[in-house]
Amino acid sequence: MNQNWRVGSLFGIPLYIDSSWFIVLLLITVINAGEISTNQFNGATNLISWAAGLTIALLMFTSVLLHELGHSLMAIGQGIQVNSITLFLFGGVAAIERESKTPLGALLVAIAGPLVSFSLFGLFSLLSNYLPPQSLVEYITSDLALINLILGVFNLIPGLPLDGGQVLKAIVWQVKGDRLEGIAFAAASGRLIGWTGIIFGLFLFLVTGEIGALWLSFIGWFILRNANAYQRLTILQKTLLELMAAEVMTRDFRVVDANLTLGQFTQEYLLSDPGTPLPYYGASEGRYRGKLEISDLQKNRSLWMGNYHPKGDSPPPLGNSLGERKNPLSGSNSGSRKPQSAPNYGDFPRWCGSGSD
Repeated sequence: MNQNWRVGSLFGIPLYIDSSWFIVLLLITVINAGEISTNQFNGATNLISWAAGLTIALLMFTSVLLHELGHSLMAIGQGIQVNSITLFLFGGVAAIERESKTPLGALLVAIAGPLVSFSLFGLFSLLSNYLPPQSLVEYITSDLALINLILGVFNLIPGLPLDGGQVLKAIVWQVKGDRLEGIAFAAASGRLIGWTGIIFGLFLFLVTGEIGALWLSFIGWFILRNANAYQRLTILQKTLLELMAAEVMTRDFRVVDANLTLGQFTQEYLLSDPGTPLPYYGASEGRYRGKLEISDLQKNRSLWMGNYHPKGDSPPPLGNSLGERKNPLSGSNSGSRKPQSAPNYGDFPRWCGSGSD
C-alpha cells in the first residue's frame, strides 16, 4: 500500500509526503512549543507557543524541501529527469532518474543541496541580527539558522546515502575512472558511519539513560540500511556488466522442423520421449518461427489427430500452430529472429537526501 500523499509539484517535480512525516512534525512542534513556554517570551501564551512550535516545524521542512530542490534543479540542468521529492521521517529525498554522466556532474548535483542549506543559514543569521533581541521572532529565526547549519554539515558526512557520500563517490570516480568503484567505496564508508552511529547511540543510552540517544542509533541504522542497498546494487551492476549472455542461457530445449504436421511431431517427439517435457521451437529455412505450446495440443487433439481429417484435409502442419505465436527470442510475432539491443545496465536511479538521507 502506498503511504505517500501527493501535495503538489514544484518546477514540474511531483511533491509527496510520507505518513512518517506527520510523526516528526508533531514531535518537533511539541519540543519547540515546550522550549518557547519555558523561555517565557513577552506575551507568549500557550496558544502562541504551540503556534510558534508548529511554525518552526513547518519552516524546517520547508528548508529540507529547498535542500532537495537544489539537488533536483542541478540534475534537471544536466538533462536528468527528477521523478519526485518526498518528505519523510528523516528529512527528504529526491528520486533522480539516472546518474550524471561525469564525475563533475555528479559532484555538482551532490553539493547543490548543502549549498542551499548553508545559504539559508546565512540568510536567517543575517535576519536575526535585525530583529529585537530575546523576542519570539528572533528565537524562531535563530533556531532556523541553526537547523540549516546542522542540515548542511550533517549531510556532508562522507558516506552513502548522505550527500557527502555522493561527493566522495564523485571524487573516487574521478581518480579511479570507474563510477562503480566510487559507489562501492562511498557505500563502505556509509556502512562504517552507520555502525558507528548505532554503537555510539546505544553506548550513550546505557551510560546516560537518555532516550534521545537512541535517535542517534536509529539514524545510524537508516544510514547502514541504505549503504547496504547501494553495495548490493553495485555488485549486481558489476555482475550484469561482466556476465555474458552465453553464460546464463539454458540449453534445455529442442528445435524441430516447423513443416512437420502436428501428428508427426507428436509421434516423433512427444510419444517417443515421454520424459521431462522440454520447450520446443519450430524452425524452417534457417529461422526460428516460434514456440509450440504443448498445452494447446492437448486441448485441440481432435483437430490434428491422424484419424480426423475435416473435409478430407491433411492434419495441419506444425508451422500453422506457430504462425500466431510470439517469438520468445525476439518478443515479436513469429517470423524471422532479429537481434535485440541490450539493456543499458550502466545507469540506475540515485537518491539525493537531506536530513539523514
